[in-house]
Amino acid sequence: MTIISIQQIPQKDVLQFFKEHWGSTEMVISSGIYDCSQLDGFAFVDGKNTTLGLVTYIIRGQECEIISLDSIVEGQGIGSFLVQAVEKMAFDNNCTKITLITTNDNLHALKFYQKRGYHLVEILQNAVAQARAYKPEIPLIGNDGIPIRDEIRLEKTICS
Repeated sequence: MTIISIQQIPQKDVLQFFKEHWGSTEMVISSGIYDCSQLDGFAFVDGKNTTLGLVTYIIRGQECEIISLDSIVEGQGIGSFLVQAVEKMAFDNNCTKITLITTNDNLHALKFYQKRGYHLVEILQNAVAQARAYKPEIPLIGNDGIPIRDEIRLEKTICS
């Protein structure tokens, strides 16, 4: 199993991955509207070059923002390896912090990132309603029956 740049994967495979796991390549969050298939990122692939996980990010000045993270096999460290790859890349590019946004229903992500040193720094109340105005297919109810309303921004300081 290997971590490679997302650019090393055929574009059609990247598009298919996002459509299967997100419904589309488009991510609408309060920091912007992104086509994840066009972002920098890393993929976790097995020996058969099957993509088992993907992370995308953008860099703005000294801040790196994780836009998407997906692991199709839970509990094997794939998400952790991908986040570590982003953290190393951010460090190598003199970033001082890594941020990300998730929704209030995504308790799994909140747990995952906090275990890896990320802190909750902002709650953007009703931000998902604004995203829904652009992308109406965002569901009203999310994980564990929790209404999807708010975005939560997490941050990790990195030393360069």
